[in-house]
Amino acid sequence: MTAVIETEKLTKCYGSHRGIVDVDLDVQQGEVFGFLGPNGAGKTTTIRILLDLIRPTSGHARVFGIESSADPVAIHRRIGYVPGEFALYDRLTGKQTLEYFANLRGGVDAACQRSLIERFELDSSRRFREYSKGNKQKVAVIVALQHRPELLILDEPTSGLDPLVQQTFFATLREAVRDGATVFLSSHILSEIEKSADRVAIIREGRIVKVDTVEGLRDLAHHQVELRFTGAVPVDAFANLPGVTDLAAEDHVLRIRVVGPITPVVQAAARFELLDFVSREPSLEETFLAQYGRSSDGATDAASAVEVQ
Repeated sequence: MTAVIETEKLTKCYGSHRGIVDVDLDVQQGEVFGFLGPNGAGKTTTIRILLDLIRPTSGHARVFGIESSADPVAIHRRIGYVPGEFALYDRLTGKQTLEYFANLRGGVDAACQRSLIERFELDSSRRFREYSKGNKQKVAVIVALQHRPELLILDEPTSGLDPLVQQTFFATLREAVRDGATVFLSSHILSEIEKSADRVAIIREGRIVKVDTVEGLRDLAHHQVELRFTGAVPVDAFANLPGVTDLAAEDHVLRIRVVGPITPVVQAAARFELLDFVSREPSLEETFLAQYGRSSDGATDAASAVEVQ
């Protein structure tokens, strides 16, 4: 496969403040790549470097094999971008805004533009200043999609969109991928990544914590297991198993948390008479908190910054 985005030890410092540190990424052609982290983790900084909106302190970023700072115009011709904050001229209507961006590109397919306006149910006759946050976001999404780009770079793209419009957005995204587009999707909403991405990078305090498939990341999370026995609970049989923590016995029920493979627990349970065995598959939310949710001082630092929808 061909790498559409490549970064190598990408670092950005803002004076004495941390931006991103040694970020290594590769996004392959035709995939949806999720970039996951809470606000302030470094997602937007990475994207701005890819687009040459800011320059790195050190390291390299290449898009379509082009160094981001060498020929950003050649890169911009081939991408669609939804910024984290989309603002434009208040007096322009939605239609005029779309035409403005279309003309910057030398024109777009009018039928494609009309289809997107209808699909997202945008009242394009209203002025930009009259739009709600959600309608402004619709304009941003249509601007990114209307020229059928090879690469979509999306920074928190569903911000302000209601659930029905979000469904429309992800359906449109899947169609773009089927047509050959590549997607770099930045988000702090875990369910978005879980249902749309092929691979995921987790960024923590400016550093990449993990890159894996959605399923691979989920395997790192805690399984919640409940065992219901016919007799006394054999706590000792499970206490020293690899990955087992937080044992709690009550009546004939044992509840445990398992980090990693669940096979040792299943094998141990098979030696006893069971009435029930329940293992809840971990969600990506739990994976994220297990991998990312502790700061250097041991306190939870992600729960307040990550949304679950």
